[in-house]
Amino acid sequence: MLKITKFGGSSCASAEQFRKVKAIIEADPSRRFVVISAAGRKNPKDNKITDLLYLCRAHVDYHVDYRPIFEIIRGRFLEIKHELGLNTPIEDELDACAEKVPDLSVDELVSRGEYFTSKLMADFLGFPFVDAVDVVAMEFDGTFNIDKTTENLKKVLEKNDRFVMPGFYGRTPDGAVKVMSRGGSDISGSILARCLRADLYENWTDVSGFLMADPRIVKDPKNIERITYAELRELSYMGASVLHEDAIFPIREYNIPIHVLNTNRPQDPGTLVLDKIDDEVDGPLITGIAGKKGFLSIEVVKRNMSNMVGIVSGALDVLRKYEVSIEHLPSGIDSFNIVLAKKDVEHNLYEILADIKERIAPDSIRVTEPLALIAIVGRNMNARAGSSGKLFTALGNAGVNIRMISQGSSEIDIIVGVANADFDKAVRALYQSFAR
Repeated sequence: MLKITKFGGSSCASAEQFRKVKAIIEADPSRRFVVISAAGRKNPKDNKITDLLYLCRAHVDYHVDYRPIFEIIRGRFLEIKHELGLNTPIEDELDACAEKVPDLSVDELVSRGEYFTSKLMADFLGFPFVDAVDVVAMEFDGTFNIDKTTENLKKVLEKNDRFVMPGFYGRTPDGAVKVMSRGGSDISGSILARCLRADLYENWTDVSGFLMADPRIVKDPKNIERITYAELRELSYMGASVLHEDAIFPIREYNIPIHVLNTNRPQDPGTLVLDKIDDEVDGPLITGIAGKKGFLSIEVVKRNMSNMVGIVSGALDVLRKYEVSIEHLPSGIDSFNIVLAKKDVEHNLYEILADIKERIAPDSIRVTEPLALIAIVGRNMNARAGSSGKLFTALGNAGVNIRMISQGSSEIDIIVGVANADFDKAVRALYQSFAR
């Protein structure tokens, strides 16, 4: 079996965590291609290495001495090296990087977290180190050149039957280092899995896969053992942030499963992400519940709207003008609601409302905020009657007023809008009703 194995920053935060990674690699000879994130927090009071590198850059921009911050970074790496008795001579590279901080691009500077962590991990595992700039080909806009990356990988594999590679960054056509969005090491692993046509992509983190609800809200929620790409996409978008939501796209075309596992509890089954799961008559009604706060709803009322052309599109044209993304658009005969992230319109909401009034002359327009959205996601909901009724009953019994409800055409999710103040209570009520 050909596996791509990725370890998150929490798995690389200390010498102790490095030892756990090595035990996992040695337990399975098929784990030959390893992707590494930058070292995370050794303890809750620590900063992540990536955050410290961004802070170095901020110090440079504001003409403040960055060297004390870089010394913390240097100390973290050397502590791991010395505790493990490694031979990698990273001191010289760290010192050279410290001198060049003011001259490095932001992308190259913050990529050094993955670079130095991977150097140490390669030494500890006894694997060759392969730099991501020699493998991952990126365009100037941040998209991936899969053909070029595949070509680069073939050259690497001519010399190495195993390797450790940093995640999070690649190289643009002009040779510059370019980083991905935060959590991008998940995408790096996914890219390698696609290019190598791997049988499995393992993603090791600090939790045992996906949970049915946020453990900060629901006590001891059940683990999700299996989930489809589509369900994962819905839950990730709504706040279940175990795996970067864009990590799905590179491998979905080839039906490569993702196995999300816990470095600290490798015996746990984790969560297996698959393209399709056969119908389960006795399977759980829902897969998971996730949600986010910080939305608002613009309610537009116009009598006889159903007999007019261009009313909704007129309002959407206004939002396009202001480059505002729409979350949901539930509608009725004489009204429709536009649900938006509040942060996207906090500086120009009144201008948007004025433009909508001028464009479509509504009978009334009203803003409801603050609003929270909760997604109830499950591949089995569309085959069983009563899902919506169960949802209404659970929230009604909990005294939660539903401000909005929407169901996608795929019928794998139902999304409800509730007041921000009711968010935790609503999540707990839904979990207690659906997760039995």
